Amino acid sequence: MDKSIVQLVDELPSDNITVKVLKALDYVAPGQWDNLVGFDNTVRAITGETDANVIQRIRDRADSIYLDPQNGYQAAVKLYQIIDKADAAMGTAALANKVSEKISFLSFLGNITPKADVTQTIDLVLKIAVEIIAFCKINGIPQPNPQEFANTLANNYQNASLMRMAALVCIDGILPLGPDFLIKIQEIIGGANASDAIAQNPVFQAVNSSLPGNSPADKVGFLSQAFNSVQGWMNGLVAKTGITPQSVAKGLSSFVQIADDNLDFVAAVLDQTTNYFEHTGIQTVARSIILQAHPLVKAEIAEEAKKPQKQDTASASKSKSDTSQYAVNSTVEVWDEEDEEWYKATIQKIKDDQFYINYIGYGSSSDEWVGEQDIRIRDIESSDDNGFAVGQKVKCWDDENEEWYTATIEEIRGQQYFVHYVGYDSSYDEWVNLAEIC
Repeated sequence: MDKSIVQLVDELPSDNITVKVLKALDYVAPGQWDNLVGFDNTVRAITGETDANVIQRIRDRADSIYLDPQNGYQAAVKLYQIIDKADAAMGTAALANKVSEKISFLSFLGNITPKADVTQTIDLVLKIAVEIIAFCKINGIPQPNPQEFANTLANNYQNASLMRMAALVCIDGILPLGPDFLIKIQEIIGGANASDAIAQNPVFQAVNSSLPGNSPADKVGFLSQAFNSVQGWMNGLVAKTGITPQSVAKGLSSFVQIADDNLDFVAAVLDQTTNYFEHTGIQTVARSIILQAHPLVKAEIAEEAKKPQKQDTASASKSKSDTSQYAVNSTVEVWDEEDEEWYKATIQKIKDDQFYINYIGYGSSSDEWVGEQDIRIRDIESSDDNGFAVGQKVKCWDDENEEWYTATIEEIRGQQYFVHYVGYDSSYDEWVNLAEIC
């Protein structure tokens, strides 16, 4: 199952080569980026909250917001992850395990070849496109809008978002392509063979389905439009900060030993050993969700304070064993792990949370004991067109673990089902598609 935003933030590293690179580039966007890791710590830093109850409720609300398919947060994170993984896959994977506090840079020269200008240009333009698409998803803009993004980038981009774009200019632009990188990019993407080169690029193929357009030509046109929308901002950043390939290399020299004539190799190493788009992308999404969840939680708490206190009998009864709904001779459905299907049966005996059942239409030789997680009663009257209802027990397929998990349906929206996994806390709750449940 996909990770929640709480899990993603909790798993962010406090110190690795990505963090070192971003800290080394702080002078390009001074004071804009703090490496906020740990979800509770991030909530405290962004909202100033210290109340443990408020923070816990923000955690719960944040996961619900993140996993809601009507929001674009999860889709944005997946784009950040895909672009980094696809980019790194083009290089030498073994380098990632050789990075330590101090990289002996020259020892890597025999293991890596710097990217050609065309390939590097395509990578940079694709990252710009992904940033625009993710920005629109995070902010609820229905279609990718380069001009809307460019306006926000120029006037309102800050924190992890601004650092990500600054790192893009440094790591994927000026360091590998040189001080005239903008002119070089413009010439390459405007060249006669640009469409073919882009279409064959593995990174383009990885994000192709997310790019707007019905044909390769449409998608290449969007990439050109995306680059043109931010070219002025990039040029302004270079002019404002005075960054050069040498100054970027100097900033990185605190942990990378660099020879001035090997800057393209440095860029190639960093491309393969950092995931700054994913790292800062998760931080950007988390900030947006927390800022959305915080006032909602505070309003809920204020509203609850106005109501008279009373015993929550519903919660008390809900905490009791779910086995009370079953009785001897009642008709139920039983999950068959091998056939991956529910079969109708009648309960013959009950012992604690175990049920001895007889499958309807089968002889007694098939009778067996089954556990509570593999038995259910289906409420046909309240079911949707697909046969599912809120509160119903289902099995959800997990592609990563190749396993069925028991869950209950909490909410239904069309062909989407919000489920809670039995035996797991609410941080694992998620929206699943019709094809993933049974």
